[in-house]
Amino acid sequence: MQPGGLVPRLSVVRRLFGGVPRNVLFLSVVSFFADVSGEMVYPFIPIFLTTVLGAPVATVGLIEGIAESTASLTKIASGRWSDRLARRLPFIGFGYGAAAIAKLLLAVATGWPMALAARTLDRFGKGVRGSPRDALIADSTPPEQWGRAFGFHRSLDTAGAVVGPLVALILAAVLQDQLRWVIALAVVPGVLSVAALALVHETQPSLQPAVQHVPGVRVPVRALDPRLKLFLFASLLFALGNSSDIFLILRAKDLGLSTTAVVLAYALYNFTYMAASLPAGIVSDRSGRRNVFLVGLGTFATVYLGFALANDSWQVWPLFFVYGLYIALTDGISKALIADLAPADRRGAMLGAYGMITGLGALFASVVAGLLWDQVNSAAPFLLGSVMAVLSAAVVLALPARFEGGTAQTGTA
Repeated sequence: MQPGGLVPRLSVVRRLFGGVPRNVLFLSVVSFFADVSGEMVYPFIPIFLTTVLGAPVATVGLIEGIAESTASLTKIASGRWSDRLARRLPFIGFGYGAAAIAKLLLAVATGWPMALAARTLDRFGKGVRGSPRDALIADSTPPEQWGRAFGFHRSLDTAGAVVGPLVALILAAVLQDQLRWVIALAVVPGVLSVAALALVHETQPSLQPAVQHVPGVRVPVRALDPRLKLFLFASLLFALGNSSDIFLILRAKDLGLSTTAVVLAYALYNFTYMAASLPAGIVSDRSGRRNVFLVGLGTFATVYLGFALANDSWQVWPLFFVYGLYIALTDGISKALIADLAPADRRGAMLGAYGMITGLGALFASVVAGLLWDQVNSAAPFLLGSVMAVLSAAVVLALPARFEGGTAQTGTA
């Protein structure tokens, strides 16, 4: 290759990563290792609980429901306390440390009550760390680059979600399906995630462009930007139809995929999510977050409709591929949008409120999806999700396309 041929490629890399602050880079590395650890365990949890510990399927649902509820309820409290203390790292460190310990507890569990304790500790750690970590990303980044920063973080975080299941499949084969050892080895990347936090530093919040706010004066909830409240309402509507991904996995099995094929399809979804997150964040910085988020909702509605209508196993692969685009177009974008609209001294709390609303909504959606699956058919949960995404999009349309310097910009992207 000619030396000059490297120049365009290096230029692209600099444009993509040049605006990523040091803190965001290392927080992304932390999340990468944590996701490798988590995703080494997640696909095997139902199998471990039912075959190794002998738990009934109903108990598996109870364990996951309690665990996820714990995460949702913890997010707003940790975000609020990190705002009050003006410190993020103690919460982040505790959260990732708790997750690593939880993997070890799960590996040595002798019955489902101990597994419940381990899963609850794991999700408690997730709830404690999530809002302060996202707030620290916003604190460390100029407002005009929030989309890029959150997109980069989601991209590297999701790279761990691609690597984790693949490593778990290899270990399961080498260890002849000794799941306790697979789960125990997941502690290693968990410890690495905690160690990498030594490279992250506290920082002061970046200036808030979309909300005029007097430093030192706290904004009461009733005085929060109406656009923020509208977006939270739209997010709740969407969450009420966005059931757990476990139903996508069950649907894939229902359509004839083997367990290994389902894990690979899940890895494909995460690969798409990883690849598209950073570009989506950059586009949202340049063209407005609302329109990118709307495309994501439309993608979700289309994919869920596809899962409802699918009648052959081959259709699962393109659906999982496109499903990764939906999450890339909404996950980091939603956090950047909240950072646009929340006062700097309530940034952690509002990110926490978003996590709590969407988490509890998804829990409700999962309960309803289970009932629909049993009482109607396996397509019904996906039809509901598609409809709720369309309703959410109708509310999001009421938001302006861009937020700049405290003034809503109504131009299109």
